[in-house]
Amino acid sequence: MESLKEKTARGLLWGGLSNGLQQLLNLVFGIFLARLLTQSDYGMVGMLAIFSAIGTVLQEGGFIAALNKRKNPGHADYNSVFWACTMASLVFYLLLFGCAPLIARFYGIPELTPLARFVFLNFLIASLNVAPRAMLFRQMRVRETAIVSLISLFISGIVAVGMAMRGFAYWGIAAQTIVYNVFVTLLSYYFTGWRPTLPVNFRPVREMFGFSSRLILTNLCNVVNNNFFSVILGRLYTPVDVGNFTQANKWTTMGHSLITSMVYGVAQPVFTRVEDDIERQRKVFRKLLRFTAFICFPLMFGLMLTAQEFIVILITEKWLTSARIMQVLCVAGAFLPISNLFSNLIISRGHSSVYMWCTIALCVTEIAVACLLAPFGLTVMVSAYVAVQVAWLFVWHHYAYLEIGVRLKEVVRDIAPYLMLTLVLTAAAHFLTRPIESLYLRFAAKVLFVAATYISSLWCLHSVILREAVDFLLHRKANND
Repeated sequence: MESLKEKTARGLLWGGLSNGLQQLLNLVFGIFLARLLTQSDYGMVGMLAIFSAIGTVLQEGGFIAALNKRKNPGHADYNSVFWACTMASLVFYLLLFGCAPLIARFYGIPELTPLARFVFLNFLIASLNVAPRAMLFRQMRVRETAIVSLISLFISGIVAVGMAMRGFAYWGIAAQTIVYNVFVTLLSYYFTGWRPTLPVNFRPVREMFGFSSRLILTNLCNVVNNNFFSVILGRLYTPVDVGNFTQANKWTTMGHSLITSMVYGVAQPVFTRVEDDIERQRKVFRKLLRFTAFICFPLMFGLMLTAQEFIVILITEKWLTSARIMQVLCVAGAFLPISNLFSNLIISRGHSSVYMWCTIALCVTEIAVACLLAPFGLTVMVSAYVAVQVAWLFVWHHYAYLEIGVRLKEVVRDIAPYLMLTLVLTAAAHFLTRPIESLYLRFAAKVLFVAATYISSLWCLHSVILREAVDFLLHRKANND
């Protein structure tokens, strides 16, 4: 039997490899699509993002986390979740199907009616895989989850690019997510071997609903908050403005989700397994905190440093406006994985109500600040959003302290070395590479300088996280040999 430490390390390794490959595929397909499509094409789908995201939250119902929290869930638990999510998603789809003309009228774009009805199929299909995904998540089968995601992403990307090349425009983007969810569903059932049955007993769902309902409300607030700018820009401005923001948000999200998804795959299950030992849980939390800071700061601030070169090289100068928005969003992206780690701790402790109210307060604050600053332009709005997001870490810490007694000075001590080193290196790279005229050479110089000096500096400073990561990788290689 693997120790919890070994299982966590293996989960992080597979999560990192999986998400790295996923982002690489997203990068490749994103380049093709951005070159083939226009800002308006992305804007069309971006306007519907909030509605499909709300539907996804409602169909999942928070039951993946609820099943993870449940003691020894059996077939009856997963079966009741499957039927409840499927029935609920069918109702939501029919409701949104009828509301599609109203959504199109809100934006003043009639073409949105058929597009919306097609896009909303996503959460109907996704509801079918909630139970098997929850099983993979609880069992920490990160390898199988990685294979599911990679195969689905590759096939859906091929479909999207093929449709875009044949002139289907924004329909290619819409079809990409549909195909992705279809293959995630099929492969999840293949790897788990689980199948729904009749009759069904909804008692487990009723028992879990108190916990999961608070997660539903919380995730709804997150959806509204994450898609707020797309809705406002779609209402006040043109699809081009929405497209520029959507593109910037897309690349930024690819960056921070690489770490968030990797840590999420192990954090909540691990926290749940050591919940009866506060001291051990605090040690596990702090180690994951250091690991998250070790990865997310150089990645996100490095992306901010190279944003303009990155955008122009990959998807041409027509998207240069999105690069400036992307630089601001990268600051929030550097801290989002840490916020996510705090929230996973709170959920694993069984306090979904604390997570809910804290998230609601964050969303209301961000939206209020953004609305007040709307007259000053998009950049000011996004900057205010980022400032609130970063400052809210103190709120998350307060509740983490109440749960496991982790002090603020311990949190600062864990993340400050990685943050300060990253800021110094990115600032140095910015000034040192300014004389380089070639866009490609400047981009390569920035990446190589920050990566090489970051790793070498931590090695010379005897970073425990870096040395443990290297030792783990070498140990696995030795075992494989």
